[in-house]
Amino acid sequence: MKQTNAEIIREYGPFRDVDVVCGVSYDCENIWFAAGDRLIALDPASGAFGQTLELSANAGTAWDGTHFYQIAEDRIQKVDPGTGEVISTIPAPGDSSSGMAWAEGSLWIGQYQDRKILQVDPETGKVLRTIESNRFVTGITWVDDELWHGSWENGESELRHIDPDTGETLESLVMPPGTGVSGLESDGDDRFFCGGGESGKLRVVRKP
Repeated sequence: MKQTNAEIIREYGPFRDVDVVCGVSYDCENIWFAAGDRLIALDPASGAFGQTLELSANAGTAWDGTHFYQIAEDRIQKVDPGTGEVISTIPAPGDSSSGMAWAEGSLWIGQYQDRKILQVDPETGKVLRTIESNRFVTGITWVDDELWHGSWENGESELRHIDPDTGETLESLVMPPGTGVSGLESDGDDRFFCGGGESGKLRVVRKP
């Protein structure tokens, strides 16, 4: 496994009236992050807030190009990005759902304490596939055909590139001590957007 120190190239926050940064997503224009009771858009160039959607948002966030999917405790909400209306819900798998991503027509959902990533049917909630990890799983993202997940365990965090077939860790970007990773999203190129949990911060890490 190749292991290097993560290169943090920008940091946003902490933000006024934001106590926690949970799930993170990206719609090709704005970074969106879950803040407990809101889903907030942030301009990556200026760092300014944009649209805010009022809804339960305490874990992973995903964007399928048309709608948001947002974990809200025991359920996953499909959300209209214009109004914040919850269009439909499916049960969240397990009781420790953390990060979430969209790829290949499926939701990919981290199971924090179970150390797993699940491929889930977005219409029914059926688990289609299970990938085992050897670390607590927080945020999840796909970059082309690469699967990455955040880990936050015993005060240490890293971004891990894993083999989606075997779960083997291929590469690890180690975050500085005391820098946690909650949500994780890629811009599809050379940046990762990382939620910082109760620090109330968002960090940008360079993808090597």
